[in-house]
Amino acid sequence: MEESSTKSEPIATESKIPAAVVSCTGAELQPLVGAHDQNLRLIEERLGVEIVPRGEQLQVYGGGEAAQATQQLLNQLLAVIRQGRGLTDSDVHYALQATKRDAGEDAEALLSEPIIVTHRGKPIRPCTAGQVEYVQAIAECDVVFCIGPAGTGKTYLAMAMAVSAMREGRVSRIVLTRPLVEAGEELGFLPGDIMDKVDPYLRPLHDALHDIMGADRFHRHLSRGSIEVVPLAYMRGRTINDAFIVLDEAQNTTPGQAKMALTRMGLGSRMIVTGDITQTDLPATATSGLVHAIQVLEGVPGIRVCRMTGNDIVRHSLVQRIVSAYDKAEKQSSPEGASNEQP
Repeated sequence: MEESSTKSEPIATESKIPAAVVSCTGAELQPLVGAHDQNLRLIEERLGVEIVPRGEQLQVYGGGEAAQATQQLLNQLLAVIRQGRGLTDSDVHYALQATKRDAGEDAEALLSEPIIVTHRGKPIRPCTAGQVEYVQAIAECDVVFCIGPAGTGKTYLAMAMAVSAMREGRVSRIVLTRPLVEAGEELGFLPGDIMDKVDPYLRPLHDALHDIMGADRFHRHLSRGSIEVVPLAYMRGRTINDAFIVLDEAQNTTPGQAKMALTRMGLGSRMIVTGDITQTDLPATATSGLVHAIQVLEGVPGIRVCRMTGNDIVRHSLVQRIVSAYDKAEKQSSPEGASNEQP
């Protein structure tokens, strides 16, 4: 590859003029380069340039376009540091991804305000342009649909927005629900009372709230009823006022279940509906309630639909490649598209 040839023949920086220069203070330089210059080494490897610290400057050597992209990336990371934030490995990783895709909006997402700070002091903020659009839609609309592949932060960001709304007093409680559909396995009878039986299905929602609020605070809210985590079947007949409602894994609802859930909203409530329509666990002949709801409701005032893509995946970088490979294989095996093709 071209990048490897760049690294195998080091640029003679002593006798060359740098293609780009980034200026910073001594206090900004250390977090920018990272421990043992790890940030610089990663940027050099990914963008095929050489970066040399000289005084309060970072001199960039390499091809014109690569050097300009590196300069832009370093300035974006400097802006993060100048906000008073610590520069994390994730910040560098997401900024690099955005730079390689030439997606300036994704890099600008690093400068967005945090939605909430977790009980461990970690700020939660959107990391991609798609996530920024999603968070803005939640802030502006009473009903938001978010569809996209695994790892795009659909559920986690919804939880963060819900907890933020309750902390700020905009709602008095959070109601989290999902359909109880097994992912291709028959689990049989489970021991315990009804909540013990449904707990494995609702565990991902518990895990997200544990991470954001802390287990002790989450269980206190749970015991007081200010947070409810319930199976979708238990929502029938209810009117839920002054609440933040999250319907997760909605691709596994039927059209009737989706309609039932959406009509539970009472005064002062808002709802987020999330799902990945490429991972539907319904019978092959069944129509996904999420797909049907979007087809019926998109364009209705007060309702927004956000579509995440593989570019919004914020898990391990390999997840993005896995999703892309599956998408490619599915298109090759079913050129006309499946019945639950993304609306």
